[in-house]
Amino acid sequence: MKLENAVVLITGANRGLGLAFAKAALARGARKVYAAARDPATVTLPGVIPVKLDVTSDTDVAALAAEFKDVTVLVNNAGIAQMTGFLDDNGVESARQQMETNYYGPLRLTRAFAGTLAANGGGAILNVLSVVSWINSPMMAGYSASKSAAWSLTNGLRHALRAQGTQVLGLHMGFVDTDLTQGIDAPKTAPEVIVARAYDALEAGADEVLGDEITEQVKAGLSATPGVYTTDLRARAE
Repeated sequence: MKLENAVVLITGANRGLGLAFAKAALARGARKVYAAARDPATVTLPGVIPVKLDVTSDTDVAALAAEFKDVTVLVNNAGIAQMTGFLDDNGVESARQQMETNYYGPLRLTRAFAGTLAANGGGAILNVLSVVSWINSPMMAGYSASKSAAWSLTNGLRHALRAQGTQVLGLHMGFVDTDLTQGIDAPKTAPEVIVARAYDALEAGADEVLGDEITEQVKAGLSATPGVYTTDLRARAE
């Protein structure tokens, strides 16, 4: 799926990785970029069209899908991360909140725009996942679980949308160097590097892209004995 002349909708596009996706889409010749955020006033990038979207709101998603019938690429980037464990006092509520955004959000958007993508020739969906789709840690337990669910969702949607010619690409990566990860002491990759790899993979027709070295290492360790997922994520960063 080529970005040149595409119409791209990016969720969570006002900052961090989403902002990098928007900038790169414009640079690659996208005809139109809808930059979605809960508060569209926070979208300040010249050349994009700010739109209101809370991915947890059925009303917002339906309104967006009804208005923008020209979308050919959907980038499901919006997500939240909370440093909570399963056994913390707020473990259940935290896990529920992260699932609502990180799993149900992409599901809502895909269901809403699947018909539009089909009508426009198939198009593509890029789901922003994570290396923690495959490994977990007490410090990011609920987040990891939500990204594991989103990975399974991505694989299922790829099968469901194949007949209509929609490419579904899953992006896995470790920590990205944005304001959201300032307090995390771990190796980080520049968002521009992650986005370049993701868009290159999209344009090459790939199903999956690994954004950095740590993700490549973890993917290779999934079939090891014992599996890499049996160790704490923190041990991978040491």
